[in-house]
Amino acid sequence: MTNSSPLPPKTPDHPNVDASGTRQIRIFDTTLRDGEQSPGGSMNLSEKLKVAQALADLGVDVMEAGFPIASPGDFEAVREISATIRGPIICGLARCNDGDIDRAWEALQKAQNARIHVFLATSAIHREFKLRMTQDEIIARAVRGVERAVALCDDVEFSAEDAARTEIDFLCRVVEAAIRAGATTINVPDTVGYTTPGEMYARFEALRNRVPNIDKAILSCHCHDDLGMAVANSLAAVQAGANQIECTINGIGERAGNCSLEEVVMALRTRHDLFNTKTNIVTERLVPISRLLCKITGLDIQRNKAVVGRNAFAHESGIHQDGMLKDRSTYEIMRPEDVGFSKTDLVLGKHSGRAALADRARELGYQLTGEQLQTVFDQFKILADKKKEIYDGDIVALIQQQISGPSQRVWSLASFEVASGTDRIPSVQLTLQHGDEQFTERVEQGDGPIDAAFWAVEKITGVKVVCKDFRVRSATIGRDALGEVTIEVEHEGQSYRGMGTSTDSVESTILDMLNAVNRIITEKSIRSQTRVTPQDM
Repeated sequence: MTNSSPLPPKTPDHPNVDASGTRQIRIFDTTLRDGEQSPGGSMNLSEKLKVAQALADLGVDVMEAGFPIASPGDFEAVREISATIRGPIICGLARCNDGDIDRAWEALQKAQNARIHVFLATSAIHREFKLRMTQDEIIARAVRGVERAVALCDDVEFSAEDAARTEIDFLCRVVEAAIRAGATTINVPDTVGYTTPGEMYARFEALRNRVPNIDKAILSCHCHDDLGMAVANSLAAVQAGANQIECTINGIGERAGNCSLEEVVMALRTRHDLFNTKTNIVTERLVPISRLLCKITGLDIQRNKAVVGRNAFAHESGIHQDGMLKDRSTYEIMRPEDVGFSKTDLVLGKHSGRAALADRARELGYQLTGEQLQTVFDQFKILADKKKEIYDGDIVALIQQQISGPSQRVWSLASFEVASGTDRIPSVQLTLQHGDEQFTERVEQGDGPIDAAFWAVEKITGVKVVCKDFRVRSATIGRDALGEVTIEVEHEGQSYRGMGTSTDSVESTILDMLNAVNRIITEKSIRSQTRVTPQDM
């Protein structure tokens, strides 16, 4: 890729450049249109409105709310979003025919700022096999579509579908004609994710150099991720002069998806030295909206996804953790707080080193001598080979074994009885053993017998916890399989993990809770003897 083509003039009077010479990039979000076309990603009206409001809060410049002619549901969604969402331009998609365009405008009537987005395929493949039209017929159809949209709406975007595979001479002709007809934004899609960054740069460079009226419209890119290059191709388009990027939250969309909004925005921000651009995105909202979309669609993202993945700011390698403890810039190019995470996560696992373990021990309130740390570290490595993730409660247990032997079995289960049914408040009678004494509590509250069991354990032990994770799985095979319950609870800001196994899921839950409660009580007892003071830190 070269940078021989000059970028738009860096002068204060240029509409996309501020006084400092920084170019403004518009973020066109199509999560609700192209993103919803992802298999399994359909949303109902209520869910679309939630995502639309979150996108508005995020600061997107344009929100493509749907394809109104596609279905009554799509029409209703565009109409409701137009009526209720304020801030972004609300956009409706339409093919280059009167029915589509009129339907889109009808749905957009109540928008504070509206845009009609018309499209028509231009590549030889689409002309021959899908449309069966000549080049001249394509241009005539595109012009009529744009003119129809312009007669209704001042803001009109034209997309040359499959532009990345369209002959460059013909693409220039189509773009020139669309702008002459009144299009204010010209979008160049890589519809099938076929192109490369160098080719994308060259395509935008050619449009800027060969289309005489190109300065009358905003240039936009819309890249798919079939070869994993959607973000890279979008960035190449920006370098070549594009001022709008079309993208989706989490990169969802047709087939392999679209350019990921969070990734391209943070690339522009993190590499401001290279791109000299800015966006209106409130980046601290990236993680929350990513999780909202996952929850609504059920389409989870991989743990190691850039920017918003669970591991994006997690470090397990001992070398990395040591560097992070000394200066976070050694292994992080972005701050987790800037995208919506609370902090960097130094994950303790088999690749972690003593420095990270010592740091976590101090966070948990323990001051270990060099000899104690080495012993705990040796045991930690053994445990890490058996478990994928090490929780704070595991660390505490190892420290306790070093300082005072194994964790105390403060509370144990003596007996329990539960009752639950339709239109009946669940109840549990629980008896726990504490030393030589037994304590019994009957609880009639909660959403079910498991919730009631939680309440009963809390009442008897006096240990209040917040359940952060609750999982049940079959530990063996068959109808009489053992049920393994794993919970993660939080107590006074610290996380604890417990596990219980039984053929009865309620009993498994009680055993699990007692496991965690005993860790909490034992930890408090030990910590009171080894509390770190400020001068120890």
